[in-house]
Amino acid sequence: MKHFLHHCVLGLCLAVFCAASPVFQAPAYAQGERAKVREIRVEGTQRIEPSTVITYLGINVGDYINQETLDDALKNLFVTGLFADVTLSIDSGVLNVNIIENPVVNRIVFEGNDKIDDEELLAEIQLTPRQVFTRPKVQADVNRLYQVYQRSGRFSSNIEPKVVKREQNRVDLVFEIQEGPVTKIKSVRFVGNKKYSDDKLRSEIVTTEDAWYRFLSANDKYDPDRIAYDKELLRRFYLSQGYADFRIVSAVAELSKNREYFFVTFTIDEGERYKVGNVAIKSEIEEIKQGDVIEFVSLKKGDWYNADEVSKSVDSITDELGDRQYAFVNIKPQVKRNLDEKIVDLTLDIEETPRVFVERINIHGNVRTLDSVVRREMEVVEGDPYNKTLIARSEQNIRDLGYFETVSVNNERGSTPDKSVVDIEVAEKSTGELSLGAGFSTTDGPLADIRVTERNFLGKGQILQTAATIAGERTEFDVGFTEPYFLDRDFSAGFDVFHMTRDLQDESSYDQRRTGGALRFGYPLSQNWRQMLSYSIERNDITDVDTDASLFIREQEGQRVTSAISQRITYDARDSKLFPTNGLMGWFDTELAGLGGDAKYISGRLGASYYYPVHDKVVFNLLGEVGGLQSYGGSDVKINERYFLGGQNLRGFEDAGAGPRDSASEDALGGNYFYRGTAELSFPIGMPEEMGIKGHTFTDIGSLWGLDDADRFNIDDKSALRGSAGVGVSWRSPLGPIRVDFAVPYMSESFDKEEVFRFNFGTRF
Repeated sequence: MKHFLHHCVLGLCLAVFCAASPVFQAPAYAQGERAKVREIRVEGTQRIEPSTVITYLGINVGDYINQETLDDALKNLFVTGLFADVTLSIDSGVLNVNIIENPVVNRIVFEGNDKIDDEELLAEIQLTPRQVFTRPKVQADVNRLYQVYQRSGRFSSNIEPKVVKREQNRVDLVFEIQEGPVTKIKSVRFVGNKKYSDDKLRSEIVTTEDAWYRFLSANDKYDPDRIAYDKELLRRFYLSQGYADFRIVSAVAELSKNREYFFVTFTIDEGERYKVGNVAIKSEIEEIKQGDVIEFVSLKKGDWYNADEVSKSVDSITDELGDRQYAFVNIKPQVKRNLDEKIVDLTLDIEETPRVFVERINIHGNVRTLDSVVRREMEVVEGDPYNKTLIARSEQNIRDLGYFETVSVNNERGSTPDKSVVDIEVAEKSTGELSLGAGFSTTDGPLADIRVTERNFLGKGQILQTAATIAGERTEFDVGFTEPYFLDRDFSAGFDVFHMTRDLQDESSYDQRRTGGALRFGYPLSQNWRQMLSYSIERNDITDVDTDASLFIREQEGQRVTSAISQRITYDARDSKLFPTNGLMGWFDTELAGLGGDAKYISGRLGASYYYPVHDKVVFNLLGEVGGLQSYGGSDVKINERYFLGGQNLRGFEDAGAGPRDSASEDALGGNYFYRGTAELSFPIGMPEEMGIKGHTFTDIGSLWGLDDADRFNIDDKSALRGSAGVGVSWRSPLGPIRVDFAVPYMSESFDKEEVFRFNFGTRF
């Protein structure tokens, strides 16, 4: 690598220096001989005024000069960078200054750059048009351009500067670039490893060897910063396996002769493997004894030494002491090696610190959002005992608002050692959205919508939404408003007004129109439990029933008013409401219809969704739900009130594809009882995390059955289990969410409607 850069710089010097080499000329004076300057004559100037040259010269008329004075004058002129050549001579008291000015850059041109555009290259270099052209600046710019190409993995690139002379002492600077191919890593080798194979160590680092299937990854390109990170990963791995003396002797990347590949070699010294000897805690805090926190140390005597577990133990004790008001506790692990017995004695020193109270809570970065909106999410207030768990929970509460790009909660020392200042730094993001949309989904067909949403109305955290959607099989208009802290209490209140039409001819041979509204209220029962109450009234119209439709549907054609009260109890212990990776959410819904109107039924749903982090960024989700509804007062449950299964809630089947169906018309009729379950694994697929692309593998199961007064109709209705399995890809794109699923049913009934491929796509512009 150094040899390659050396040739590049040498080529630059030959190209530029041969163009014009300055000559330093000055008369020779005997030691101590001096002459008086009677006049100064400047010749050769074009852009620069002679008076300016005399100013840079540092010699004035009447001065006595000698050889040393002239040498200094030459240096003064050349250091300005304005002159390519300078000659000084003195004759009978006349100091003649003959100069050749450096040219001015007329324009800068890049030739041969296909992979990196001109704008990006211009942003990296120092020279610009109308600047004075100098050789050092050109050399520095060439080096910068090499760095740009090396960052993109092109180490075989060649950059040669050319100067084209123009009139009026101007030049065009042309960078002739041979970009060359991306320089991949041919092999990653290890020297000195005895306990672990090369394959095992390669799996622990980020850098990978070139392979055809890694076309979506950049880790097979040589990057010095990545190699440095790999060295740290190797060190962490060996320390986590008990090799406390591990060290990396060297990490060398050699470029092949054809400059197409790198060969990376890590030379390591594994050292000996240690077990844990004595484990002790030394506390300088009088109230904290070893027995109070020893349970938080995961390493036990006889275990293999693991530096990661030491760090986790320190973090666990720090969190525990943080919950006991010791906000600024400092724990230092002390490791004492016994080379003869190959054991490590571990002592955790807890330094003395006082109990801490919250002195002040500062909020920074909120321009639109009121302080009170952020403060009401805090689970501690000024004067409370400091509690690290509550502070962390408060930080997550603020993130879950969805108003901020970033949220950072830091703990600073207050005015006295026993006081703490909680600093909340937020960066707001747009919470208002005026959008026009277009897209397609397998559920609703082509669609277009206009939507105005403000999730932080007037900076008060209120949610205001108006929307209109026109689709091939659905139109919808709705307005909603929610006040999350009604009357300045943790009590939400809101309303919805809606009008919706749906084309259900393909599924059940009828069209549906719904118009109505709802009032909503919600309040917390405890930290994780919340209660929601609502009242809704709507008019349902079953229209345009096909003449060949099921008699069961034709008898229900007409208008029906539903007046109902409902409640929902939720339990939410997930780590994030927006992007959960760990924790449980459960819900229990009930609804009673019959407070006026035509519908009389009672329904209930019970479900839970559990998230578990299997590995870094790999999340397992297990979901289950059951539900049922029953009419009363001599009324039957109508088709618009029943449950349907298929599509999004049972992939591998069409919308309403599973469950009771008219055997003659094949219309889906819905059911009164259902259960369903999903097991899904979400994982990264090698793309940058910020792109939001994930892979999924899943299996769905479920069943739907039961109809009122179904005996006199020819209906296929079985409560048999249905099941499907598949894979999918999701992308949180800037144009809207995209998800593609492929699912194949492995348990189904002959009358079910199956669907292998499903995708949803939406754009915003």
